[in-house]
Amino acid sequence: MKVYKFGGASVKDAEGVKNVALVLETQGFEKCLLVVSAMGKTTNALEKVVEFYFKKQDYQAEIELIKKNHIDIAKGLFSENHPVFGEISLFFDDIDSFLRRNKSPNYNFVYDQVVSCGEMISSKILSEYLNDIQFFNHWLDARDYIKTDSNYREGIVNWQETEQNISKLDKINCYVTQGFIGSESNNFTVTLGREGSDYTAAIFAYCLNADEMTIWKDVPGVMTGDPRKFENVELLSHISYEEAIEMAYYGASVIHPKTLQPLKQKNIPFFVKSFVEPKKPGTKVGNSEENELIESYILKENQTLLNVETRDFSFIAEDHMSLIFTLLAKYKIKVSLMQNSAISLALCLEDKFGNANQLNEELQQSFITQMTKNVSLFTVRNAELEKLDQFYKDKKVLLEQISKKTFQMVTA
Repeated sequence: MKVYKFGGASVKDAEGVKNVALVLETQGFEKCLLVVSAMGKTTNALEKVVEFYFKKQDYQAEIELIKKNHIDIAKGLFSENHPVFGEISLFFDDIDSFLRRNKSPNYNFVYDQVVSCGEMISSKILSEYLNDIQFFNHWLDARDYIKTDSNYREGIVNWQETEQNISKLDKINCYVTQGFIGSESNNFTVTLGREGSDYTAAIFAYCLNADEMTIWKDVPGVMTGDPRKFENVELLSHISYEEAIEMAYYGASVIHPKTLQPLKQKNIPFFVKSFVEPKKPGTKVGNSEENELIESYILKENQTLLNVETRDFSFIAEDHMSLIFTLLAKYKIKVSLMQNSAISLALCLEDKFGNANQLNEELQQSFITQMTKNVSLFTVRNAELEKLDQFYKDKKVLLEQISKKTFQMVTA
């Protein structure tokens, strides 16, 4: 089988959905599984619903706006009496009904039950449209197949149970399912982390022993830098799993960090291609002898720089590090870069859940801290070290680090 993932940009409107069919025509629509994200900016809009719900603001008006947007998209794809309109309404009724009944104060739990509906609706619209144009497929609820723990918003996959479920699929058929979501033992929805649809595709590819997996983006493939942020970037035609994992870790937005591990375990080739120009080769990620070690640029914005020092001028020792990293895990804050001296530790942090202030307050009970928000982490992979001077131009550097051929700096 082949696994294809289509992101929100590829299905943001009716024309985008129709274009998915055109892409499938170029690839061959047989023995494949499609993973689809929420349409356009739907996830952001549903996040606003959750925010309004907890602030006791008018979240129902926000739901109606999102519903209207999906109805308008469907009007560009289906006849007015098509049953898909009833399906769309049911999904939005479910959101409203859940929020009316909910008694849980757990923000992350509520978030997962509400935000996951974006993928449910987009996948249903895509599946129905493809069936209407004779691209016959079965719609799957990913939550019936991908099982996780109860770590809402960052679900950890139960691989044994998940593989048992997915391996039962008949590989001669075509399927459409959702990215980003699974379910825990009580069948409540658990999301796999923001931008987790790529990871979903990799999970299905691994469990189906797929021949290959392709992610369809609005860029030609993996570039030497985000063309919206850097000039004169070029396409990387071949990179290794290892290089792709490094780039994802440093913040390359085109690849989700968790995606590569299951593919690497079974040596499943992974392609990143453009849904605008589907016949172009894009980037191949795999066990390639042709790994291109070209200088590449990654900018990770909205980071937090935290400096931690001991109060008694003692060394930052193992017991200090243990406490610091225990608190980082507690508040679900990820380390993008770290650097330590005898009595201090500098951490560039990714604070997806907005917990940095709480972390800082708790650390201040044992340490002296200084926190700087809204900094950027700039990484150069395969850097030409003799030309480093060019990277300092017009930048206020707060922290820098060089290792082998990777250069990093935190800038204000």
